[in-house]
Amino acid sequence: MTGEYVSMAHGAGGSAMDALIKRYMLKHFAGSSAEVPLEALDDAAVIDGIVLKSDSYTVKPLFFPGGDIGRMAVAGTVNDMSVLGAEPLALATGFVFEEGFPLHDLERILTSMDETCKEAGVAVITGDTKVVEHGALDKFIINSSGVGRRSPLLDRNLTEVRKFRESEAKWLLDSNIRAGDQIILSGAVADHGIAVLSAREGYGFETKIQSDAAPLNHMIARALEVGGVVSMKDPTRGGLANLLNEWSEKSKVGILIHEERIPVHTGVRAACEMLGLDPLEVGNEGKVVLAVVSQKAEQVLAALRSTDLGREAEIIGRATDEFNLVAVQTSVGGRRILAKPFGDPVPRIC
Repeated sequence: MTGEYVSMAHGAGGSAMDALIKRYMLKHFAGSSAEVPLEALDDAAVIDGIVLKSDSYTVKPLFFPGGDIGRMAVAGTVNDMSVLGAEPLALATGFVFEEGFPLHDLERILTSMDETCKEAGVAVITGDTKVVEHGALDKFIINSSGVGRRSPLLDRNLTEVRKFRESEAKWLLDSNIRAGDQIILSGAVADHGIAVLSAREGYGFETKIQSDAAPLNHMIARALEVGGVVSMKDPTRGGLANLLNEWSEKSKVGILIHEERIPVHTGVRAACEMLGLDPLEVGNEGKVVLAVVSQKAEQVLAALRSTDLGREAEIIGRATDEFNLVAVQTSVGGRRILAKPFGDPVPRIC
């Protein structure tokens, strides 16, 4: 923590936000009897078998190639419950408008949310609306909360895990990973962050870059049907680099990934090079990373590739006990440390 005020970095994932949560939020809210409590710092929580998630969306601009704030609010909440091993059931939304917000834009956003809900198989069943004075808010903010239950596929998945190693895990937590587990990425990284940045700054890249924002619960179900998945997480703020470091820290294992196996679309790679960004640190809204016992990794990979959202999936690395950090095997044969980013280099992408 630096200074005495909240900065943009504190909401961008990475070490700055991590420090804020641990220093302030956990001091007041930790210690509940939840099955998966706040201090686990997973993507959602579980209490009495009920999975609960809450998230807020401040993306700028509200509309961007491939999506909008409404699609993100539904997909992001659905995904954060699904990666824990839950079946999302319903959402609650809170809308905060700046006075003067165009109603035709609201109609576009609500239409997008409705379409995404149908895609995911969930519904918005309650919510709240507030309006603040003109100039007191940057247009529009959505809070999206979700409730879910244990997926009927989760126990089947964990039974497959126990065929190959001892495990008492009941949910797919960040702390479940062990040396030898294979790391699978469901598709190309950094599409969302670069699409939002392009729309915000008007770069107009020659290659049309689209956000990957999408609900992933149906694709995740295909992986759970195969079984052997020990952990899942979506690489949102801070990107793949932040996710892998969280896994390494919580599971107390090293992770080695191979640079040439990480899918990055050509236009996104060119944009990152032009802007001086590392695509591994840029946020995503329609990708998931899975840690899978090695004996089931190829089958899980095939299941992901059989879906539209997972057709570019790759096994990108493995967990290891050779070291206790995240390292990248480079395309020229060396290794470099992949540190936890301070924050996402592209602010307000979600």
